[in-house]
Amino acid sequence: MAEVAPAAPVESQAKHILYCGVCTLPPEYCEFGGTAKKCEEWLKDHHPDAYQALYSEGLRPCLPVAAGDALSSNLSSLSVSARERAAKDAAKKEAKAAAAEARDAERKAASKVQIKRVERNKRKHVTVITGLDVYGLENKKLAKDLGKKFATGSSMTRSAAGTEEITVQGDVSEDVKEWLLEVYGKEIPEANIELIEDKKKKSSSST
Repeated sequence: MAEVAPAAPVESQAKHILYCGVCTLPPEYCEFGGTAKKCEEWLKDHHPDAYQALYSEGLRPCLPVAAGDALSSNLSSLSVSARERAAKDAAKKEAKAAAAEARDAERKAASKVQIKRVERNKRKHVTVITGLDVYGLENKKLAKDLGKKFATGSSMTRSAAGTEEITVQGDVSEDVKEWLLEVYGKEIPEANIELIEDKKKKSSSST
């Protein structure tokens, strides 16, 4: 009697669930996270097949079966409670992000960039700039750029209070303001730039 070869074991294949890189939900639930537009753009850039399956119904029959199965399996793999938790978590994240953006916008709106003309002696002045870091600008880089722009000495220094500032040799306060508006006008509103003159105090003569 011929021996029957044992059947090869059937390997179970784990289902791969796709999660959005923006809201961390499966793509089917991105609309519940409050960032649907960003999620759609992310899916289009990173998973074009999945994007076509979700957002172009007319093309769905032309897609590989595996792509459609992967998307449809996401819905069945999550319980109702899991879906609700995922939606709530995404909503909380979106609310926190929106609140952080609002606080940052308020902080920037209330902040001032001060360009101070400081008199060192009768013939020498320096221009001191503060408040740029609030707008996400790097003082070291700006100091280097300003030095090249005006062909003068420029460096990042620290005030007596320990905050960063940029010191540019020479009286270039008006020019610095124009340059900032030209290069960083989108980040810094003109109304938030102040020009200040700080004259050296004269010592009283003895009688």
